[in-house]
Amino acid sequence: MKALQISQFGSSEQLQYTELPKPELNQGQVLVKNAAAGVNPIDWKTCAGGGAAPFIGDLPFIPGWEFAGTVEEIADDVTEFKVGDEVFGFINFPERAGCFAEYIAAPADQISLRPKELPTEAAAGLALAGLTAWQALFDKGQLQASKQVVVLAGAGGVGHLAVQLAKWMGARVVTTASPENHAFLKELGADLVIDYRSENLTDHIHNVDLVIDGVGGEVGIDALRCVKPGGTLVTLPSVTKDEVIAAGKQMKVVVEPIRVEPNAEQLDRLAGLYADRKLSLLLAETFPLKDAGKAFDLSKTGKVKGKLVLTV
Repeated sequence: MKALQISQFGSSEQLQYTELPKPELNQGQVLVKNAAAGVNPIDWKTCAGGGAAPFIGDLPFIPGWEFAGTVEEIADDVTEFKVGDEVFGFINFPERAGCFAEYIAAPADQISLRPKELPTEAAAGLALAGLTAWQALFDKGQLQASKQVVVLAGAGGVGHLAVQLAKWMGARVVTTASPENHAFLKELGADLVIDYRSENLTDHIHNVDLVIDGVGGEVGIDALRCVKPGGTLVTLPSVTKDEVIAAGKQMKVVVEPIRVEPNAEQLDRLAGLYADRKLSLLLAETFPLKDAGKAFDLSKTGKVKGKLVLTV
């Protein structure tokens, strides 16, 4: 099979498009002929030696944790899928998953059937960002109807899904974005969009129940001032979580860090919402698998609107 791998940590230039054996199938797994794979900041951070690098073991390493494809073979103990099923998933994180390849050995209990209403490329980009948004809002944030939530960086991959899921739950949704993304976010259901370039969030918003912090650092710390006492801020970037947690303790705001986890039941919910047209995924751009380095470099700018996907 064709695959992308790294033999040493570094920049996107370390990605090698090469020929490798198909993965061997173990108990509890299905062999998936891959059609598309999502690209996320965790991918290039890990390939640079950060991110999930401590969990992946020895190099070489095939990046990628989310995919969409077709079941080609199943282990003899797998009963919930059959050959020919269209599936998608977010698997094995933070350990190696090998989704930047033509074939993937995927744990059957971490993947979901792809409904026909969910296009392949959208499915490949939905799992990681969708599960992150779901788990931040509902598992860590305990968001309920009629509550008020702020989503920092609302136009990003996680952000634009979090806006929609919060609105679906019945919350009042405030988000931050550059002016060119305001109309887009209002179409997704945001009640108020604040220009982070020219306005301070805390000048407008006070006593909110929940903040989803997709930025971290000083931006996340500053957002604590708009959370009511006893409220919650869920911070996504791991590199700044300790300083945001420390600031939250001083301000009597609960700060919850998050590491997204594979969850097939939640994938089913996300796929169902997409099929029912209650959730949409914006694809920023797609690249052939061999051009993953270009996707990495674009992701590193931090200015991507929506999700990046590799076609296999």
